[in-house]
Amino acid sequence: MNRYTGKTVIVTGAGTGIGAASARRLAAEGANVILTGRRAEPIEHVAESCGGVAVAGDAASRAHMESLVSLARDRFGGLHAVVCNAGGFGYGTLTEISDEDWGASVEANLNTALVTARAAMPALIETRGNVLMMASIAALAAAPESCGYVTMKHGLIGLTRSIARDFGVKGVRCNAICPGWVRTEMADMEMRELVERRALGGIEEAYALVTRDVPLGRPATGEDIAAAVAFLCSEEAAMITGAVLTVDGGATAVDVPTLSFSDPA
Repeated sequence: MNRYTGKTVIVTGAGTGIGAASARRLAAEGANVILTGRRAEPIEHVAESCGGVAVAGDAASRAHMESLVSLARDRFGGLHAVVCNAGGFGYGTLTEISDEDWGASVEANLNTALVTARAAMPALIETRGNVLMMASIAALAAAPESCGYVTMKHGLIGLTRSIARDFGVKGVRCNAICPGWVRTEMADMEMRELVERRALGGIEEAYALVTRDVPLGRPATGEDIAAAVAFLCSEEAAMITGAVLTVDGGATAVDVPTLSFSDPA
């Protein structure tokens, strides 16, 4: 498919995981992709693999994001979508999380999304483009010991709906994706922690454990999520805005209190 021929997309947090996979998928469908992230080397590596343009910087910086929007206009003639994928931080319970970690979570998850969408909005109004927020199933239910992360991802859903409500009249769409477990560098780190906690044989066993009660029985790949990104940012989704698309293998469809009635695998 060439759904993005002639279109330009900015992807934040594009150096690894979902961001990298999304950049590659959009470029494969013809997009001019501008990749950004705080570390230059990973985004440059991804850009080289897909023909994108890498510009290192902080997505929470107004000046940086406005410079990327100017780059999109000057080099490619406009901007058609932004994928707000930067995020992370915010682990620990209410009584464990420090003020510094809470602030880092606000910055990484909410501020990056707000600043990116705000900087891009004038250009997106011109092209009747769209914003895609990368949330999490932590936006729908609480994971343990993740007070900051859960709170910020819930906040992303509110930001998504607010943008959809306010800018739909100007032709701009905004949607959110809520992935479950995805095999990324960040998730691998969490699996290693689980290996230690449960004395497991390795991260493969850890992934099997966390997806044991997921209907599809496996974690997603970055490419699985990128496929959803490519759909929601395309003209095929022209009537979809303010929506939350859960891409979790069915995890949130499971009624937890009835798990004890499940037949053993």
